[in-house]
Amino acid sequence: MMQISFVDIIEFIGTFAFAISGIRLASAKQFDLFGAYVVGLVTAIGGGTIRDVLLDVTPFWMTDTIYLIITAFALLWVMVFSKYLVKMNNTIFLFDAIGLALFAVVGIQKTLDAGYPLWVATIMGTFTGAAGGVLRDVFINEIPLIFRKDIYAMACVMGGFAYWICGRIGCDSIVTQVTCGVCVFLTRVLAVKFHVSLPTLKGEEEHHK
Repeated sequence: MMQISFVDIIEFIGTFAFAISGIRLASAKQFDLFGAYVVGLVTAIGGGTIRDVLLDVTPFWMTDTIYLIITAFALLWVMVFSKYLVKMNNTIFLFDAIGLALFAVVGIQKTLDAGYPLWVATIMGTFTGAAGGVLRDVFINEIPLIFRKDIYAMACVMGGFAYWICGRIGCDSIVTQVTCGVCVFLTRVLAVKFHVSLPTLKGEEEHHK
């Protein structure tokens, strides 16, 4: 019988959350069911695929069909509860923030388990959390969040910092992972709520004004 770890559970929930965010955006663009499923799947597996390729391991979804099944459930969930989701204007943001936080934790932990240092794990956690959203936005013809002023990828970096602090004070693995995920989620949510953003790089035209 296959043993499911805490990280696996995080990854399953993150897959569901990210798939919903992708499918909701695809439905807003009036994609058909197959197109919405593809967008949801790419959102859910895109970042982890890039992480695994860089770590020189088989992409996680190629060894277990559960991720394809979870995305199908996410599509069904959006279809059943579409009327409620439309009324809840913040659902896309909420599921995206949850997916970002959970996948950042998964990326950091899997990289550490592969024997890499925390700074590499933080970068991989950022890829895992943010890259799926980038691919989603490209698929639906939007400017990716990571390229806007929003605190997005930087939230994953803050999660890596929280992970480091927990390691320094001797927290156990589950507490460390939960703290990391909460840090990413809160950083993302609070940045949006209070309109905190990174400074933009000014072009030559703006300097000459």
